Amino acid sequence: MLTLGPLAFAAPWVLLALGLLPAIYWLLRITPPPPRIIAFPPVRLLADLMVREETPDRTPLWVLLLRLALAALLIVGLARPIINPPQEMPGDGTLVVLLDNGWPAGRDWGARQERLQSIIDEAERARRGLIILPTADIGQDTPPEAFDTLRASDANRLLPDLAPRSWDQDREAVIASLTEITERESGHGIWLSDGLAREGDDEIARLLQSLGSAEISLPEARQRPLLVRPPEPGSVDFSVTIERSLPGEGQSLALHLLGDEGRLLDRTEVTFEADALQASAAFALPAEGRNEASVIRLVDELGAGGVALLDERWARRPVGVAGRRASESGQPLLNDTYYVAKALEPFSDVRVASLEELSRGALAVLMLPDSALATGYDEQALAQWVEEGGVLVRFAGPLLAADPDGLTPVALRAGDRLLSGALSWTEPEPLGGFAEQSPFAGLTVPEDVVIERQVLAQPGPDLTDKAWARLIDGTPLVTAARRGEGWVVLFHTSAAPDWSNLPISGLFVEMLRRLVDLSAGIDRQLLEGVYQPLEAVDGFGRLAAPPPTVLPLAISEGEIQGGLGPSHPPGLYGQGSDRQALNLADFVPALTALDDSPSASMPNKPYGGATALSLTPWLLAAALLLLAVDGLVALALRGLLPQTVRPGASARQAASLALLIAAVPVALWTAPARAQEGDTDRPPVSETALLAANQTYLAYLETGDASVDAISRAGLEGLSTILRTRTAVEAVGAIGIDPTQDELALFPLIYWAIAPDQPRLDPASLEGLNRFMANGGTLVIDTRDQGFAGSGLGSGVARLREISDGLEIPPLDTVPPEHVLTKAFYLMQDFPGRYAGGEVWVADASSVQQDGVSPVVIGGADWAAAWAIDEAGRPLYAPVPGGDMQREMAYRFGVNLVIYTLTGNYKADQVHVPAILERLGQ
Repeated sequence: MLTLGPLAFAAPWVLLALGLLPAIYWLLRITPPPPRIIAFPPVRLLADLMVREETPDRTPLWVLLLRLALAALLIVGLARPIINPPQEMPGDGTLVVLLDNGWPAGRDWGARQERLQSIIDEAERARRGLIILPTADIGQDTPPEAFDTLRASDANRLLPDLAPRSWDQDREAVIASLTEITERESGHGIWLSDGLAREGDDEIARLLQSLGSAEISLPEARQRPLLVRPPEPGSVDFSVTIERSLPGEGQSLALHLLGDEGRLLDRTEVTFEADALQASAAFALPAEGRNEASVIRLVDELGAGGVALLDERWARRPVGVAGRRASESGQPLLNDTYYVAKALEPFSDVRVASLEELSRGALAVLMLPDSALATGYDEQALAQWVEEGGVLVRFAGPLLAADPDGLTPVALRAGDRLLSGALSWTEPEPLGGFAEQSPFAGLTVPEDVVIERQVLAQPGPDLTDKAWARLIDGTPLVTAARRGEGWVVLFHTSAAPDWSNLPISGLFVEMLRRLVDLSAGIDRQLLEGVYQPLEAVDGFGRLAAPPPTVLPLAISEGEIQGGLGPSHPPGLYGQGSDRQALNLADFVPALTALDDSPSASMPNKPYGGATALSLTPWLLAAALLLLAVDGLVALALRGLLPQTVRPGASARQAASLALLIAAVPVALWTAPARAQEGDTDRPPVSETALLAANQTYLAYLETGDASVDAISRAGLEGLSTILRTRTAVEAVGAIGIDPTQDELALFPLIYWAIAPDQPRLDPASLEGLNRFMANGGTLVIDTRDQGFAGSGLGSGVARLREISDGLEIPPLDTVPPEHVLTKAFYLMQDFPGRYAGGEVWVADASSVQQDGVSPVVIGGADWAAAWAIDEAGRPLYAPVPGGDMQREMAYRFGVNLVIYTLTGNYKADQVHVPAILERLGQ
């Protein structure tokens, strides 16, 4: 390769042919043009015949220059010129590429692919063999022939099959494979690293350098992997920690807490301070929603490190209430379990059952009302459970007062203290306060809470320390004692309002909340067993059905057998009603950057940078174009083209025609199709117009927000599928459009999802959308704020007004009951999307001109999310609160919307059908 600054020639020897240009010029210069045939009278020719010396005419200079340029373009093109050529790989042997494709690779996989493609191109130019070793794919099951030497063409076919994985690499297996390769190969080693340091890096660097030479590519700081570490099981604040390997600038990230089917439960921001390697954030999640959480995800983060899965270990502390359920009692208000369960429901996972049933499950707290003693219980088994860390909360009553047992924090007196009884007071006693060492410290004592009856404690030297709550006269109301790792707590009054009004007060709820928080929770270790794979996380952080290679997960003695890898990727594994979350973070130590290690001392060629561009196709195309121009010129000089000007002007005419043809590639070059950055599926503008002109596509307005645009595309793809299966509308799919570039008149409707950070519409966009609506198109505006604003239109409308100033929206009205939208295909009155409720707005009937079709439809139900499907046709987002039935109604609204925009008000004309039929019958 010959390199001349930013320009290089892969076949420079071809340039020697440029020395033949003078000879070509000389040959072309003496070549006369072909003779012209002129009609003449034969007799005159015979009469005036004389011999004259003829000399050949010369080819015009501009034609000579044209042909010389053609030859020069052909020669230079065959020399394979390259702009921004990559540096030549040292040596002349095999290129050994070590590709880190473990879990950190998902974040910058595109840059990694581009770098690998440039290496393959360089190998093809230099005619060198390649060995590609994807590190996460190397293991015990890898056949030896998997890493044989490849030709560049074979490597190009292999490239689409390479993908990031959701597990880390096996460094020992990588070193073993690399050792075997270095024993038989020499050449140049290339390490496409993920930037993380691991044990064995120095040995890998040494092996690569033993090939003869080696280099390394490290990702930029902003492309380094991030790792989400889930909250500690049983933690109260539900705090999430995010790690990065390289200190840098401050950075803010969004975290989503998702429930089943991707339903958004909560959102929070996590911020890295400058040079910090960790950042934490806590979800402000209501306690009653904690059991629904299943996924923590970094928004807009590609890679398995941005996902953490949750199972029952992260659920609210399960609390058992011993006794009969209130529904099983004819008089639930007389059932003491009813008041305990009601007080616990807002913040706990409450299970009301018999002691025998509760003993078969894992519990953090056991509430034991007095009525549960009637069925008998195993005091020894309960004592053992408390010793192991359980919290037993007991309530007094007639049974305990008559027969105290040993499972109480203090010794009790036989009988009870009753208003107007033997050990009585003259009036109900209010609460006196809470001990400072008790979990109730700080709670406000209501004046209206009074106690009429209680069980008394025997006086003793430790009674003061065990009393957590007292009456105003000093008698203990709540006592507690430590038993092993757990607690025994006793309310000296009953759990029903027959002894006091405490169970029907707000204080009772707060006291039970403090006691539940006191518990250590259930056993947070992995439960032993064999669990079938349910869902798996791929290398891009997507949760999907597990591939066939995933095996059941075996757990023994709290440890996973086999570890994390291809057979057991991160994901959810289940057995019956039990689910186990296998998280990547459990197998990854603290992240450390590779930059400061000796392994990174090799020459560093970072990812990205200027991309090499081959000029050969362009130069050969230009040569072919000049050849066509030369042919036209030759025809013109021979007089074989139609003459539209006076005789003798054919040369100038040919020159004008040549300039016209030469302007075509210039026009094509200066008006490239504009595509949304990151949207690789969107066709160029010319192709968009061609597709939309021949088939029906549903269009969405590109916002610049990749996540919002992805939802819009997936939603319209899902709606297109429904249209094809249920109606005569042959909708092919979805296309993203730019009103400044694309012809909007080709689409029946345009869906516009309002993005939070979308910039204001520029004048060209406003003009295009206004023209679209004025010519009969329908703009469907989805503010997507209904799920956050409650009902109606919320903050999204304010954002719409900010960015669409100048958009000619007519006067609006809510969809009336007889509007065509309610009966275009399905009969319906509500128009839900991912969220239900709220209003849908259309143009006021008095302002509609185009066949009764409103130029604008505005709502906030996030319709596209309800319609959205993945490549396998599965729904992506869960409608709330109606689930699958709400999704069906959203699809029906989408069908009505498309039929409405395609057919206008024909449904409204059905009121004339009876009169028409009557006239036909006559």
